[in-house]
Amino acid sequence: MEFTHLDKEGNPSMVNVAKKKVTYRTAKAQTKIYLPSNVLEQFEKGDIQTKKGPVFQTAIIAGVMAAKKTGELIPLCHPLGLENCQVDIFINDAKEVVVECTTSITAKTGVEMEALTGASVAALTIYDMCKAFSHDILIKETKLMEKTGGKRDFKREET
Repeated sequence: MEFTHLDKEGNPSMVNVAKKKVTYRTAKAQTKIYLPSNVLEQFEKGDIQTKKGPVFQTAIIAGVMAAKKTGELIPLCHPLGLENCQVDIFINDAKEVVVECTTSITAKTGVEMEALTGASVAALTIYDMCKAFSHDILIKETKLMEKTGGKRDFKREET
C-alpha cells in the first residue's frame, strides 16, 4: 500500500483526480462527547441557552461551516463545493452527546474529510460553549461511520 499524498520522491503532493469518474459520493462521521452530569443536566429539557447562543444549534452551524472549509484547513485536501451537509446532535442511551455529520457531492473525489471535519468542529463548539460549566468535558472519538461512491463503499458496524 502506498500513501496517496506523496510523490515518487516522497514529497507532499495533492492527489490528481483528473482521470477519475464523477460519481455520487456520501460520507457520515460521528464524534462522541462525554459531559459531566452537572453539564448534561442542563440539556434535560432540550438545548441550553448560553451567552453565545443555543449550544446545539450553534454547534450545527459551526459543523456545516467547517465542512465547507475543509479544503482550506487540511493540507492537500481538494476544495469541494458540497451539495449537502447535515449535522445532527443527540444524547444517546449511554448519556453521551453524539454529533453526526453527513455530507454528499457528485464529484471525482469523496467527502469523508468534510464529514469528519464537520463532526469534529461541532464537538469543539459544544466544548467551547459548555466549558463555563466544567472543563471535565471529554471529546472521546471521531470516526468515519460510512461512505459511498468512489472505488469502494464502507460501513462501520455499530458498537
